[in-house]
Amino acid sequence: MKAPFNILDTYNALLKGSKAALGQAITLIESTKKEDKEKAFDLLGKCAMQDRKSIVIGVTGVPGVGKSTFIEAFGKYLIEEKGKKVAVLAIDPSSQRSRGSILGDKTRMNELAVMENAFIRPSASGSSLGGVARTTRQTITLCETAGYDVILVETVGVGQSETTVKQLCDFFLLLMLYGAGDELQGIKRGIMEMADCLFINKTDQNETMAKSAAKEYSNALHLFPPKESQWYPKVLLGSGLNARGIEKVWEQTLEFQETTKKNGFWDSNRKAQEKWWFREYSKHLLIDQISQTQDWKGREKDLLDKLEGEEINALEAAKELVNSITKTIKG
Repeated sequence: MKAPFNILDTYNALLKGSKAALGQAITLIESTKKEDKEKAFDLLGKCAMQDRKSIVIGVTGVPGVGKSTFIEAFGKYLIEEKGKKVAVLAIDPSSQRSRGSILGDKTRMNELAVMENAFIRPSASGSSLGGVARTTRQTITLCETAGYDVILVETVGVGQSETTVKQLCDFFLLLMLYGAGDELQGIKRGIMEMADCLFINKTDQNETMAKSAAKEYSNALHLFPPKESQWYPKVLLGSGLNARGIEKVWEQTLEFQETTKKNGFWDSNRKAQEKWWFREYSKHLLIDQISQTQDWKGREKDLLDKLEGEEINALEAAKELVNSITKTIKG
């Protein structure tokens, strides 16, 4: 018989770096059951009291750029050469039809996965936008409690809503390809503006073309307004497959940390992220709570019937639903 989940025992096990406890805790916060949510809040409340000592690195890029290969090489470098404990939070896209996902990143990082000081957790993005899962922020908190020095967040890929990861990480790494004609094609300006470092991957295949692409990217970066962090991103060349240029990424990460801690951006950015997530959590918790009431369910069904009968449009229906619930709350 499975033992009941004990918050204090799990918390103490996390402090000792237990991978089993970390996995159980992440499963708990990903649960949609009401009783699990309450336990998750209690556990996260304890974990949030710990000092934040980890560096969180967001890794994004177009599909096929080699994110998983790069992350495996980078993670192995940090563990073997720098003595770090590394957690990888790999977000897989979910089908909007079946809500399923492949969750294959752990199998694509098989060498890193078996290392003692590595922890890999694939999660489905679900209906969340922003390239990260609904609970990625809480998972980071759990990994920090478990003593992981570096937390790598791999997003589902570059898209118009792929910017939420910036609200999770300290250092934002954008992986790029070369040789696709217009080197900037398909890359959103907003993503490039947020990047703290660009890494052109797979450069061992054609270094001449890779260097040409690096020049174009560097020129594009100089056209952007100065960053609040007073940091100027560099364009690096390398190969995740052959672990080339990996050490330069870590050097840039540490240089960024040193620079932004001196000018105050490191801490102010983390405080700004906390405020951003406060607003996000508030909205989601409010919607979750209200949508479970009978008033909401009954009114929603009526309005859905009207939509089906083309008596009302979606915006009008949404306004009616919110107005009716607001009146009920005020009453």
